[in-house]
Order: sequence, then structure tokens, then C-alpha cells
Amino acid sequence: MANIKSQIKRNKQNEKARKRNASARSELRTAMKKVRLAVEKKDKENALILLSKAERLADKLAARGIQHKRTASRQKANLRRLVNTL
Repeated sequence: MANIKSQIKRNKQNEKARKRNASARSELRTAMKKVRLAVEKKDKENALILLSKAERLADKLAARGIQHKRTASRQKANLRRLVNTL
């Protein structure tokens, strides 16, 4: 446990950021799962709508530094490839 006041504060800030980032990553994973489920149901219109939302989320996470830009790009490409099979 930290004894220095500034480090105690920094630990609190880090914990808040960790929770915020975890929530954002979870939101992206949920969006990606919805796209996959729409593809399984052969619902192309809904899959395209959900795909655009998932792509926006991935870009947003990459821009904020929560996720690496290449990871976001790979995820988007994989989802796009999946939707294009319909």
C-alpha cells in the first residue's frame, strides 16, 4: 500500500480508468457478439446495422488508446468478412 499522498491519488485514478476501460471493452465484445448472432440468423439488414455500430465502437476504443489500432482493424475486418458471407 502506498504511503505517499500523490501515489494514493494516482492509484484511485488508475482504478477508475481500469473500470471505465473494462466497461468499454465489454460493450465492444457485446456488439461483436450481436453481429455474429445476426449472421447466424441470416439477417443481413440487421447485421449491417450492428456491424456499423461495432465498427464505430472499435474505432472509438482505438482512438482513446483502450485498444490498439491494429486490433480494432483486425476485428472490424473479421466482422466485415463474416457479414459479407450472407
